[in-house]
Amino acid sequence: MLGIVLMVLTVMTFSTQDGFSRLLAGNYNTLMVVMVRYWVFGAFVMVLALRRPEGFRAAVTSKRPGIELLRATLLVAEVCIIVYGYTLIGLINSHAVFAVCPLLIVALSGPVLGERISWQRWAAVGAGCLGVLVILRPGGEVFSWAALLPLISALMFATYSVLTRLTTRDAPSFPSFFWPPVIGAVVMTVIGLPFWEMVTPRDALFLLIYGLLSVLSNWLLQKTYETAEASRVQPFAYLQIVFTAGIGMVFFGEELHLQVVVGVVIVVLAGIYALIQQRRQAAP
Repeated sequence: MLGIVLMVLTVMTFSTQDGFSRLLAGNYNTLMVVMVRYWVFGAFVMVLALRRPEGFRAAVTSKRPGIELLRATLLVAEVCIIVYGYTLIGLINSHAVFAVCPLLIVALSGPVLGERISWQRWAAVGAGCLGVLVILRPGGEVFSWAALLPLISALMFATYSVLTRLTTRDAPSFPSFFWPPVIGAVVMTVIGLPFWEMVTPRDALFLLIYGLLSVLSNWLLQKTYETAEASRVQPFAYLQIVFTAGIGMVFFGEELHLQVVVGVVIVVLAGIYALIQQRRQAAP
């Protein structure tokens, strides 16, 4: 029960963070907004690393530095793309398409991790892709080139997630938590600083809150997985779509189209079915 509560709090925090992303990136350059987010998150993990009992160097040493660099680059690109997508097609449509991400992780787990994927889980992936097509409805008002941004973002984050599982198989998990925000802060400073804009006092406060929310959301997620098995709490992660839709409609005047609801239901049911099959496959 504690794990479920933590997961709900996690997705609520992520949804609020996305609301600030939508607000700030609508007023300022996306690269600048993401850069500030990485500054705060990077500073947070540096403090954590300095307080590790095994010492800073031992805590952050990774057996696969190349993969850590690739993961960090994927995550930076994913965040920039999805935040930019918020400004073009809104929170609701972006998250509706991004909901296919867990199913993409299933699809990538076979070739990247060598996991055996049952035909039932492949069927769930296929159903999820069908749900995305219902959401996008080629030829309809939701579909545009911008609608491909959250899909690209979902593929990037799925690849990042699978590589994370690869790096933590036979090594401590802290380096995998440490390097993406640190490398991301460096990368975003290089590419984001030239786009710095003057910020109003109100938006400076919002930027600070935005950065702190990124820290809190990731901390809550880590505590969630420390408390309960991922497969038991993961279905509750889909509540993020509900929270995000509420924020989009209340604060940004977004509309919830019928085909988006139908498509999301298909994707979510497919994702939960894939989780059930994964648990059955893992059971002795």
